[in-house]
Amino acid sequence: MTVTSLAGAPAFVPGTAVTRGVSDTARAGLGEIDGRTVSWFALGGGPHRGAIGEAEGIVVERAVRLATELGVPVVGTLATSGAEVGAGVVGLHAWGRVARELTRASGVVPIVLTVTGPCVSGPALMLALADHVVMTADAFAYVSGPDAVAQMTGMVLDHRQLGGPAVHATRTGLASLVVESKEAAEDAVADLLSFLPSNHLEAEHPPVAFVDDPVDRECDLAATAIPERATASYDVRDVVRDVLDVDTFLEVRARNATNIVTAYGRLGGRAVAVVANQPCQRAGTIDISASHKAARFVQSCDAFNLPIVTFVDTPGFEPGKELEWRGMIRHGAQLVHAYAEATVPRLCVVLRKAYGGAYIVMDSKGMGNDYCVAWPSAEIAVMGASGAVAVLFGRRLAEMDDGEKRGAERVRLEDEYAATYLSPWLSAERGLVDEVIEPSRTRSVLIDALRCLVTKRDGGPQRRHSNGPL
Repeated sequence: MTVTSLAGAPAFVPGTAVTRGVSDTARAGLGEIDGRTVSWFALGGGPHRGAIGEAEGIVVERAVRLATELGVPVVGTLATSGAEVGAGVVGLHAWGRVARELTRASGVVPIVLTVTGPCVSGPALMLALADHVVMTADAFAYVSGPDAVAQMTGMVLDHRQLGGPAVHATRTGLASLVVESKEAAEDAVADLLSFLPSNHLEAEHPPVAFVDDPVDRECDLAATAIPERATASYDVRDVVRDVLDVDTFLEVRARNATNIVTAYGRLGGRAVAVVANQPCQRAGTIDISASHKAARFVQSCDAFNLPIVTFVDTPGFEPGKELEWRGMIRHGAQLVHAYAEATVPRLCVVLRKAYGGAYIVMDSKGMGNDYCVAWPSAEIAVMGASGAVAVLFGRRLAEMDDGEKRGAERVRLEDEYAATYLSPWLSAERGLVDEVIEPSRTRSVLIDALRCLVTKRDGGPQRRHSNGPL
């Protein structure tokens, strides 16, 4: 991947700056990434290691505003020690104005930021306004530093322990990708942008690329990836990779909330977003972190007209007192809100388990899904056979004195419930599933559906904005 200025000079050269000669710490300009125009800025160096004062704020603010006006992505590189202390309160307002401009650009143009060193104090909050953050191995980001943490809590941590790339890749989910070097970060930025349009109004969206992978290729690997035993785990990424165009799977935030997968890919050359339950992590249940991660991704893809393909295999929401006390209702509703508000084409594949409220949340027909298919192995119900029998026949079974007969009766009731209620054909009869398909046909079925849905337009009510469960 090559980043160049529009004049052909290497990127990040002061001579191509939007605001020239104002600051040695901040540079900005128009450039190209793989032939696409971007508005870039670089914040770093200088006497106080990238500290943001009034001049630096002006450079970055103008670069972001220009991106919005031209309808091109924002690509920023940050290595900043925070607001310029010597500038006083003016330094605080400087990064505040940049944050305001980033907020205005949000959902209008893609925002991809790279952290190559420190990004601390108030300016670190700007990272959460981006669509994607790429961190290098020697980067770190936090709002309150190790000294403040030690004074308040007595806990001694270094920069990496407090806000290093491992922290933001796993615990916070701030980092979409973590790479070893600045050069690798440039490649990562190019990969991310290859799936995104330049702006939310771009005529051809999502981006289409030539891919040498037959549309009618059968998904034999996907078809055999799921074990016959309903409780056995597997890696859902094996299924997704086989369904997507070859070598187009790009997972983001892979180490955060690993019980759900968020990724980009292509179907028939057309860029799509993927959300999938991950049965080999926490059995594919949905917890707070998974809800937040998926909701943020769905919302971002909807902003940029990217079709969403959801792969479902979940036994439900993860139970637990701590989860409920931490706000499982509110955070679970974030995923509900994101899917229900999304107006892009939405495709869904029910692979195996689809139980209870978690099934509804994962882009079911009731949530406004456009096209839902199920594999013959799908189990779509309020709950699994064991739980349902315990609720429906628990008292009768408890009254049986003979333990052997009780066990046999439980098995009989569970088999009867599974045959009656867990079959995907029942949902298909009621219009809750559009088609029950052979697993090997999943790729061609989704591509055909996407071709029909690509012209879908927003028909929702006119309003200032929704009031979601942030």
